[in-house]
Amino acid sequence: VQLQASGGGLVPAGGSLRLSCVVSGVALDYYGVGWFRQAPGKEREPVSCISIDGPFYSDSVKGRFTVSKDNAQNTVYLQMDSLKPEDTAVYYCGTDLDCLVIRVGAPMNSDSWGQGTQVTVSS
Repeated sequence: VQLQASGGGLVPAGGSLRLSCVVSGVALDYYGVGWFRQAPGKEREPVSCISIDGPFYSDSVKGRFTVSKDNAQNTVYLQMDSLKPEDTAVYYCGTDLDCLVIRVGAPMNSDSWGQGTQVTVSS
């Protein structure tokens, strides 16, 4: 299994970015994929996830971020709007079959993480 996130960058507060995660080795038709982020000096945290049960969001991004997927392209997207300086982090995508990490706090045990993509929001 391989996942590769891309699309990060530097934006001013209030701006938008769209992240992409290309997945190989599992089919998105039935396998969940989550977005996670890790800020300097902080632990990695779940941000969003999409599975056959629907999209899920952390409270910190609900209403601002939208997760979607293209099963044919095996790609998951994260549209990030109204960005805040506290959204600054390295963003990773990872497998999460039933999105249990964000739903019930299950351990993060993605099959693969990839290099992540840096998102920096200036104030």
